[in-house]
Amino acid sequence: MSKLFSSIDFKGVTLKNRIVMAPMCMYSCMAEDGKITPFHVTHYTSRAVGQVGLIMLEATAVQPTGRISPQDLGIWNDEHIEGLKALNEQLHHYGSKTAIQLAHAGRKAQLDSTIYAPSPLAFSESYKTPKEMTEEDIKETMEAFKTAARRAKQANFDVVELHAAHGYLINQFLSPLTNNRTDQYGGARENRYRFLEEIISAVKQEWTGPLFVRISTNEYATGSNTMDDFLYYAKKMHEQDVDLIDCSSGGVVPASIQAYPGYQVPRCETIKREAGIATGAVGLITTGVQAEEIIQNDRADLVFLARVLLRDPYWPRTAANELNEKLSAPKQYERGW
Repeated sequence: MSKLFSSIDFKGVTLKNRIVMAPMCMYSCMAEDGKITPFHVTHYTSRAVGQVGLIMLEATAVQPTGRISPQDLGIWNDEHIEGLKALNEQLHHYGSKTAIQLAHAGRKAQLDSTIYAPSPLAFSESYKTPKEMTEEDIKETMEAFKTAARRAKQANFDVVELHAAHGYLINQFLSPLTNNRTDQYGGARENRYRFLEEIISAVKQEWTGPLFVRISTNEYATGSNTMDDFLYYAKKMHEQDVDLIDCSSGGVVPASIQAYPGYQVPRCETIKREAGIATGAVGLITTGVQAEEIIQNDRADLVFLARVLLRDPYWPRTAANELNEKLSAPKQYERGW
């Protein structure tokens, strides 16, 4: 058996393979209420039928002011639980495990309301200048992450991921490019990590299952976090019993990024090796051979697939054929598999 199609366990949650559907915003809550729609059910269930091991929902806002757009999914009140629970029932029926990415956009929220960030710095001229968060705002946001984790448990998710990448709120606290605070949440990297550290602690009061964190491992700008900083954060997360770091990059400040197949994998590999923590690789991973090489050579524990799963909901079957691997089909699809 290829290692890509081998199982892996996180705190008693066993994924049937190492293939993860990466979180991708769909901007499809047209009623602007954050609730699951028929589109979401069709979109995610198709990938479960396609035998993806772990399906991670798009960035899901823990507060209305934390949405990237008005059309984002939400988990900021109990009314969201029913739709998420029903979706999970569908995904579990086809043997996929499920994850939700808890998120807050911070200064990258494109909303009519007031937006919040660690410092009053706009992302670009086309974005609003955020209001600097007070310590009370910070406490309210931490509580929002905590209660979102409780709702994720009630909705029967298997994994929770915290979105600390792509220039969104947690990332804004982590990066010296976006955090110029002078209190306990700014300055030295120990202080910049404090916001994420306290969110992890708060979430773990409600959530005892596998916990992943997505970070941007390269900020593509002078004065940004260094690899030494990322390793410091990774080791701190390991100490807090985070199960896996999902290694992406970019989004902190406007930047030109030269993307090529597997361009983010080397930093993922370094974090796995140096911090002693499981990692997920993402970034133009498109073929079975490429994914197998990453897993087989222990460069990452999971591969997160994004655009290729938009093009091919049955990508695991495509990869299995490429690797001469036998992949069972759902009973309803056996004749065409």
